[in-house]
Order: sequence, then structure tokens, then C-alpha cells
Amino acid sequence: MYKEENNIKRPDWLKVRIPQGQNFSDVKSIIEKQRLHTVCSEARCPNMGECWNSGTATFMILGDICTRSCGFCAVKTGMPTEIDAQEPLRVANAVRMMKLKYAVVTSVNRDELFDGGASIFAETVRQIRKLNPECKVEVLIPDFKGDEFALNILLDSFPDVLNHNIETVPRLYPIVRPQAKYERSLQLLTRAKKRGFITKSGLMVGLGENDDEVFEVLNDLKNSGCDIVTIGQYLQPTREHLPVKRFVHPDQFKKYKEFGDSLGFLQIESGPLVRSSYHAEKIILKNEKC
Repeated sequence: MYKEENNIKRPDWLKVRIPQGQNFSDVKSIIEKQRLHTVCSEARCPNMGECWNSGTATFMILGDICTRSCGFCAVKTGMPTEIDAQEPLRVANAVRMMKLKYAVVTSVNRDELFDGGASIFAETVRQIRKLNPECKVEVLIPDFKGDEFALNILLDSFPDVLNHNIETVPRLYPIVRPQAKYERSLQLLTRAKKRGFITKSGLMVGLGENDDEVFEVLNDLKNSGCDIVTIGQYLQPTREHLPVKRFVHPDQFKKYKEFGDSLGFLQIESGPLVRSSYHAEKIILKNEKC
């Protein structure tokens, strides 16, 4: 168990509304009917109420048990036992029922599988497209342990956006992402970019990094070919997870964005409540109109 090192009071700018409303209930019903998981609920996302009330959700495939034990994540850790071959179709049905024009699909890590679950990812993209021809698909993927073969299985389904989160600065990887490698994540983004995909990544602040390290990560992401970056405040999901070291002021998030803009990213979203898939469709549609 991680020891709570501070009693920092959560600032007013991080307060969110309690989930409620008809749209929220409708989305909840569809998710339950299709027997699906969402990262919104599994990872205790603070934007769950806003997103579900707007009729959207981020689908989490390959079960709800992750083979990794990242220090920041509320998803259960353990050894998954099965693969649900019908899950891609159920996700596609949910997309149809929710009338989505932009779907985001993520997953737990499945390191025990030969392809890390890439084939299920690819089939999910294909099924969404089959039932929802006008819907764009963003995939937020694990690193597949650096396996280029697995990555290509996914890329061959041609998602509209390839998202893989760098999560934090390299110095903190041993405690934040102990089974991941910083350079491996950068390499994944570079490989996807070389194949012509729109690439996206995100990181959290408040885990013990300093601002200069955040700027260095932005430089590394730009050099890897990353197009879109999201930066948000880390929030401790339970007492068993890493404590918040600092609450970054909104003005500092603006500085991150200004620096990212100066590097020439296609888009950079930076704010306390920004998350990987938060307003994802608006980012893409905005740039399509430019």
C-alpha cells in the first residue's frame, strides 16, 4: 500500500458535478445491456457525468482485469481468464444505439496474450465500421510490450486516430508504470506515424514531476511524430494508489499548452480535468475543418 504523504486539499477548480440526468441513465443502460466495460467507470474518471450526459463513453475491451500494476490506475490488477469473441460486435451495437459519430476504444493490458489483444482491438474497429459506416474510431492502446507485429495487426484495421499515453516523465516510470518503458512508448508512436496515422498521447501531472520535465516530455513526443497531446491533473483514485504531490494551477496548464503550441503540435489540450478521451471527437472535427 502506498503511504499518503500529504493532506493537500483539492482545489475548487477540480470540483465536478454528480452524475445524473436522462442521457446518463440511457448510456448506463446501453452499457449494461451490451455487457460492456467503460474506462469512465473502471478508472473513476472525473468527467464521467459530463461525458455520459452528452451521450458518449469510452469503451474498455478485453475485460476489466489488467495484467499490469500501474501506481495511478484504479482498474483491477490480476490474471485475466478469458477472451470474449463477441465483444467487438457488442461494442459496435452500443455505438449504433448511442448514435455515435466518434467512438473511443481502449483496453486493459493483456500481456499474457501472444498479440496483447491486438486482434480483438482490430476486430472491434472493423465491427464498428460495419454497423456504423460514418463513425470515426480512436483507439487508446497499450504498448503490446513493444511487439511491432501486434501493433501492425491493429493498424491494419485502420483506426482514424492511434492514441497511446506516455502517462508521466521518464524519471517516475519505476513507480508510476513499473512494467512499461518510456522509450518503448515513444517508439510505438513513431511506428504508427511512419505508417501515416494520426497519433495522440497524454500525460498526467501532480505525481512528483517538475515543469521542466513536462516540457522535456513534450519535446520527446514531438520528436516521435505525435500529433495531439492531452495533459491533465492526476487524481488519486484510492488510498492504495500513488498520492497527489501537487495540484497544478490552471495558469500552469496554459503554459504547458503555450509551449506545446510553440513546438507545432496539431492540437494540445491542457487543463486540470483534461483526460485522454475527453472531448476527443471535438479535437478531430476541429482540425478537419481547418
